[in-house]
Amino acid sequence: MPWLQVRLAISPEQAETYEDAFLEVGAVSVTFMDAEDQPIFEPELNTTPLWSHTHLLALFEDGTEAASVLAHMELLTGSPLPEHHSEIIEDQDWERSWMDNFHPMRFGQRLWIVPSWHAAPEPDAVNLLLDPGLAFGTGTHPTTALCLEWLDGQDLQDCNVLDFGCGSGILAIAALLLGAKEAVGTDIDVQALEASRDNAGRNNIAEDKFPLYLPEQLPQVQADVLVANILAGPLVSLAPQLSSLVKPGGRLALSGILAEQGEDVAAAYAQDFELDPIANRDGWVRISGRRR
Repeated sequence: MPWLQVRLAISPEQAETYEDAFLEVGAVSVTFMDAEDQPIFEPELNTTPLWSHTHLLALFEDGTEAASVLAHMELLTGSPLPEHHSEIIEDQDWERSWMDNFHPMRFGQRLWIVPSWHAAPEPDAVNLLLDPGLAFGTGTHPTTALCLEWLDGQDLQDCNVLDFGCGSGILAIAALLLGAKEAVGTDIDVQALEASRDNAGRNNIAEDKFPLYLPEQLPQVQADVLVANILAGPLVSLAPQLSSLVKPGGRLALSGILAEQGEDVAAAYAQDFELDPIANRDGWVRISGRRR
């Protein structure tokens, strides 16, 4: 079924007014998009910041007249509309479209991340079958790639691993397939824990080898290896806790960090860890080291 899409160029101050007005005239969905590729990183808690130049996209069912929508919008808001554009867009299978663009990827020397619906390019390699669902972590983002490559380069035989902020479970499951004895996963999102559990089952990982916890339920562990692919702010504030979860001589890998944030995050861990040179990819970095 085709849809009518109306695009409006707005400022953040106009967002609520036009969102309410579009819903009032029958929009089935309203979406905000960046008009100028302006990133927003680590917003304050309980805030939903918008870009200085934002596009608001409203979707209407087939048969809706664009002229009627625009006229009613002007009546509701009491002023001429900002710059706008309307078009008919064809429906498509969005899930299938996404799946078609997610291909097997190799990390390091041994590890492949393979979509669960795709054949493994190298059947004898370490193949992690992944269906990320609604949780972050497919390997396509530089931060995940940096962590996967680091794990591939480690000797994980018989190690206990802690994946702090496990998302889809990709890092913990990779560690287990690369030889780790056990991996513990924790995330603030229940949906992420469910995705991790599903992906573990898809890779024949027994539940007792990959226990999952909300942060407040996490037992006090002493990990041989800790990986945390979250954000720079939490990594700095959680430094004492994360450091305490790594045993002396244990290894640490942190990502989710912009290049300009790297030195600040490294400084938070420098007292407890002998740090490696910071690894950089596409403006994101990984910080790793060994517990003193």
